[in-house]
Amino acid sequence: MPKNRAQGVIFGILMSVTMAYGMEVYNVAWKLGYPVMAGGFSNMTNDVFLAALAEAAYMWLFVFLFSNLWGNRLGSFMASRYVTPGKDNPFVCGTVRACCTVLVMCPTMSLVASILFNVILAGNPVGQLPAIWVGTVIKNFPMALLWNLFAAGPLSRLTFRTLFAHVGERNDDAPTAAELA
Repeated sequence: MPKNRAQGVIFGILMSVTMAYGMEVYNVAWKLGYPVMAGGFSNMTNDVFLAALAEAAYMWLFVFLFSNLWGNRLGSFMASRYVTPGKDNPFVCGTVRACCTVLVMCPTMSLVASILFNVILAGNPVGQLPAIWVGTVIKNFPMALLWNLFAAGPLSRLTFRTLFAHVGERNDDAPTAAELA
């Protein structure tokens, strides 16, 4: 995957955007009451996607910031207690790391969302923040884990591989260094 710092930043942006957008679709649908309707999420309309886009337009920045400050590091550290890259199956290593990263990032982003949407914008008392935060983590964790493993991660990796498909490939028409010498 990323081979240098610039590629790492691009991959981080891709993951942050796809995670933020997916979670915002989920949370906007919750806010609009779709899960409690007969038929649940199957009743969603396209309005959900537009509203989620408006929120994801800035939430991805929080995801990017906090994943780079501690989410990726703590997730990697926790994963290293269970798997060893180079020794264990790469798929298992990647899956464990993703799970451990969600274990850090879901509570982090749930706190950000609780403060922003429930306290600042909705005017709930700050004293209720611990309960609001725990409820938000309980609601978001299953979706964050599944979205990361089955949608955001694969989509981000596919997009990254597509963007950087030419990097490291040899053009057979180009002369080699020996031919140029």
